[in-house]
Amino acid sequence: MNLTKTIFAAALITFPAVASAQDVGATVMGNDEAAVGTVVSNDGTNVVIDTGKHKVPLAAASFANNDGVYSVNISKGELDAMMDKAAAEAAAKVQAALVVGAPVVTADAKALGTVDQIDGTNVVIKGEDDFIVTLPSEMFAVNQDGALMALANLADIQRAVEAAGG
Repeated sequence: MNLTKTIFAAALITFPAVASAQDVGATVMGNDEAAVGTVVSNDGTNVVIDTGKHKVPLAAASFANNDGVYSVNISKGELDAMMDKAAAEAAAKVQAALVVGAPVVTADAKALGTVDQIDGTNVVIKGEDDFIVTLPSEMFAVNQDGALMALANLADIQRAVEAAGG
């Protein structure tokens, strides 16, 4: 989630020194001198740490490097609590937005249709020209504009529907 990246990047940028490369597999220490987690990916801008509970994207600039040991200015418990809170807030926003009649956009900001029905964990969306797709409820988020968003691009959804014979 881009919102998650933004929240944690802003919360953790407190070190003036930027580590040049957090290696995959490296252990990241917290401000309590205990391990926060392990680096699972690094694209040069964002580093993803696996805390054992969450995979947390952090800005590379939020790391300090002290003699080859990477650290962030937060403890594992605090980071997990922040992720729990962010996930709960995101889930509440989706629950509030996921109602019959709600317009749905795709991850690439294309109109998908409107929610036609909600059947347990499945959401039926009706689009133009009798286009109907059923997506699991966990495939939805609320974007920065507050719109209900399917977590896939329109072309990918259309290909999946065609492949399924729809």
